Amino acid sequence: MSCRRYFISGRVQGVFYRSSAQRYAQSLELTGWVRNLRDGRVELLACGEASVLAELEKWLEIGPEYAKVTNIEVIMENPSIIPAAFEVLPTVV
Repeated sequence: MSCRRYFISGRVQGVFYRSSAQRYAQSLELTGWVRNLRDGRVELLACGEASVLAELEKWLEIGPEYAKVTNIEVIMENPSIIPAAFEVLPTVV
């Protein structure tokens, strides 16, 4: 199992990016979380098989209908605790 952290930039807040990402990640049976950041980006942690994470990454580049993704930063992660489900977290303030 692999985990990756994504920082998604562009028009990604106020366009249902978090809830859409959660639904898509759950459909892929990934675990993790997604949240808005104060600087306008979305942060997402996903854990699962590498091939499934690659499929998620393709979706993250496009996002939901009204999103306009301009950049995605990907960081390989080794979290001390693997999330049991995929959830939307509160915005970081």
